[in-house]
Amino acid sequence: MLTAPLRICVVGAGAIGGYLAGKLALAGHEVSIVARGEHLAAIRSRGLTLADRNGHRAVARLAHASDSLSAANSQDYLILAVKSHQLPNIAQELSGCYGDSTTVVTLQNGIPWWYFHGHGGPHEGRQLTSVDPDGRLSRYIPAQRVIGAVVHKAACLAEPGVVLHTDVPGDSFPLGELDGRSTDRIRTISDALQGAGIEAPVVDRIRDEKWYKLWGNMVFNPVCALTHANCEEVFALEETHRLGLVLMEEARAVAEKLGVRFRATPSDRMDRTRSIGPIQPSMLQDTEAGRPLEVEAMLGAIVELGRLTQTDMPHVQAIYACTKLLASVIAHRRVQIVPQRLAHAG
Repeated sequence: MLTAPLRICVVGAGAIGGYLAGKLALAGHEVSIVARGEHLAAIRSRGLTLADRNGHRAVARLAHASDSLSAANSQDYLILAVKSHQLPNIAQELSGCYGDSTTVVTLQNGIPWWYFHGHGGPHEGRQLTSVDPDGRLSRYIPAQRVIGAVVHKAACLAEPGVVLHTDVPGDSFPLGELDGRSTDRIRTISDALQGAGIEAPVVDRIRDEKWYKLWGNMVFNPVCALTHANCEEVFALEETHRLGLVLMEEARAVAEKLGVRFRATPSDRMDRTRSIGPIQPSMLQDTEAGRPLEVEAMLGAIVELGRLTQTDMPHVQAIYACTKLLASVIAHRRVQIVPQRLAHAG
């Protein structure tokens, strides 16, 4: 059990980061956040509001809110809630928040840069060039500081300073040491999260959890971004439903060669997403907002692992190529790609 509040900095206090920061602050921990723009201004003036779909609202007062890591100082835990492609931009700054025992909890979707650290076997310590091409992440976020985490939670920014979240069966934030051990530091942050009302079990095979989440991300994020369909519409068409299953099977062939054990079938995983309803995945939201896409962690790393394990994956490679092209068009043309509703005559 915790005996004292923890000093925790949440880097990237958008929907999920804001949810965690608010819950931990409401539970009495000393929480700082790094956020931007109108969202940051609203938090500074009115606090961080958590709202659920039943109309309940709670306002969390934070220890500090800033747009810079330089104000954070030494922390017990850093929770990285930015997207994977944003990590290289902040990696070096994180060192200013490190104390002797500072632990970094990584929430990013997809295959992480630390994947082969603590993995064991012939690939132990291997650098994944798709997600860490110049070694910056490995250099500035040492693997020995890292706890892996997976997000199973739906939340969005309803307005600046307000995080709207849903509570549905299965919501959780599994945590795992990279080598599978149960340590004091992982039990401490698990206790803190669960004391704040957040399901955060400690697991001994965090990579299994990462791949289970990735199964959904690698299908619905790129397919919806490329077509502007929501998740429900992907299921409605037999061809795209079948494509999703094929993509998952190709990924499973790679993962199982690396020792991953799946706790469900592709059909089970598809059904879990179906139960959530007509949501717009983050990559579709980013496409329509003209933001960079999270391509490499969700797809490029799978292709790299496919080459490493000599696994054929033609469908994954095709989706990766198309999504990478979409990301390039958005970046180089500096455009938002938003559907325009046609006016019907008559």
